[in-house]
Amino acid sequence: MKKVQELRNKQKGATVIEYALIAALISVAAIFAFGLVGNSVKNTMETIGEEMEGAGGSVGEGG
Repeated sequence: MKKVQELRNKQKGATVIEYALIAALISVAAIFAFGLVGNSVKNTMETIGEEMEGAGGSVGEGG
């Protein structure tokens, strides 16, 4: 009976480590994806701002 409990505890420890590794990989993938999306949005906004300036509009001035 004691051997079964020891084996069960070892399996729980392995499962926790596996979940931690999966969570770490998901976190790294999310950070990478957010970085790519952020750069894309930044480039788009810069392009829009340049087009507005070129068309005679002024960015940031009200009224």
